[in-house]
Amino acid sequence: MNILVCIKQVPDMEARFTPNATGTWFEESGLAFRMNDYDEFAVEEAVRLKERLGGEVEVTVLSIGPDRVVETIRKAMAMGCDHGVHVRDDVATDRDPWQIATMIAGYARSRGFGLIFTGMQSLDRGSAQVGVLVAELLGLSCATTVVGFSCDGATATVERELEGGTRAVVRLRLPALLTCQLGLNTPRYPTLPNILKARKRELLVLSPGEVGVEAPLAEASGFSRHERRSTCTVLEGEAGELAGMVVDLLKERTAVLRRGGGR
Repeated sequence: MNILVCIKQVPDMEARFTPNATGTWFEESGLAFRMNDYDEFAVEEAVRLKERLGGEVEVTVLSIGPDRVVETIRKAMAMGCDHGVHVRDDVATDRDPWQIATMIAGYARSRGFGLIFTGMQSLDRGSAQVGVLVAELLGLSCATTVVGFSCDGATATVERELEGGTRAVVRLRLPALLTCQLGLNTPRYPTLPNILKARKRELLVLSPGEVGVEAPLAEASGFSRHERRSTCTVLEGEAGELAGMVVDLLKERTAVLRRGGGR
């Protein structure tokens, strides 16, 4: 069985984001980038399946983006992926989910992957569309928000997280695509020897044109930082005075202490 894992490099979410010159996304200079959290679960599950099945199972990791994404591809290879594919695209951040999905599907279509793993969503865009679009383009069965997984080589049994804490068990015939959710596994840390080996391995580098990128169906019209509109009031004084101030504020700004209906 051949397995494909699709990963994305995202900025550290603890960073301070500012709009870029066009106002359609954030300015990337000065930001640190890393593998999307949900994609780490996808990589780990693919590698675990390879280890369980043994034999001729191979795992290919694919990422779309500028040259900096090579670092993330090599991390996935250090975690246990066999092959790396870089679709070099300097404007990947401007692509909509449809375009990203068409490139992934264009690469995967003729390569006979039995399973494709993706993250549930990316931490930056958060659209949760790419995985299901790839499944539709390739005509694959698909399960999303996967938190449990087993596979016998012909059928996959997955546990999906639903709203309200409920879960559902789904069985899919392969080939299939799964989007991975928090709780599926605990991603491993690459060992130093594996990191060094991954740095020496050759990557397949392709252009968007070679995998068949299509025209966008949506575009970003603006990106801006959230502006706080609420203010706080700091109260100072003795306990008795503070209690009176709180009561006055509740009367003035809320309906908590207001009487209604003439009572």
